[in-house]
Amino acid sequence: MYILGSHLKTAIIAIHQLPQNEETLWLRLLGKGRVQKRAIQELESLSPNNPLRDKAVDLLLSLKTTLEINQNPNKEDRELLMSLSPIYLQRLAEAKQEGIQEGIQEGRQEGVMNERRIAIASLLQAKFGSLDAELNAIIPLLTALTPEEFSPLLIQLSRTELLARFKQQ
Repeated sequence: MYILGSHLKTAIIAIHQLPQNEETLWLRLLGKGRVQKRAIQELESLSPNNPLRDKAVDLLLSLKTTLEINQNPNKEDRELLMSLSPIYLQRLAEAKQEGIQEGIQEGRQEGVMNERRIAIASLLQAKFGSLDAELNAIIPLLTALTPEEFSPLLIQLSRTELLARFKQQ
């Protein structure tokens, strides 16, 4: 780092002369050519849980998008785009996997709630013979309860008591 006169409040950093470690990675990503390529490789090798990696990848992908919009990219820009492509594909795969996991989790929760709704409706029908509009109206309220909470209510309470209890809500 070369510091100019104090009245200028300026410093020049020779990015290509920085040590290759995590503390200088941000600056080296701003470099050009081999320095930048090496920094991108280091970034790719960081742990996926590393907050520096996550933020830097977001910014680099934003840069990639900006460069792709450019109508006439120069040779350096094309090389940078090529070196950012694996990171982009990796981030895309991660996002897809996260989406799949979220979908599975939501599907499980929806399945549990649906099974609970069916069980409650079956218990009500078995106990009271048929499901009318009043009983159907309390099924969503009963579904919000855990099986430990709704089972005793369905077994112990009469139709009138059950309807009275849930009409208050």
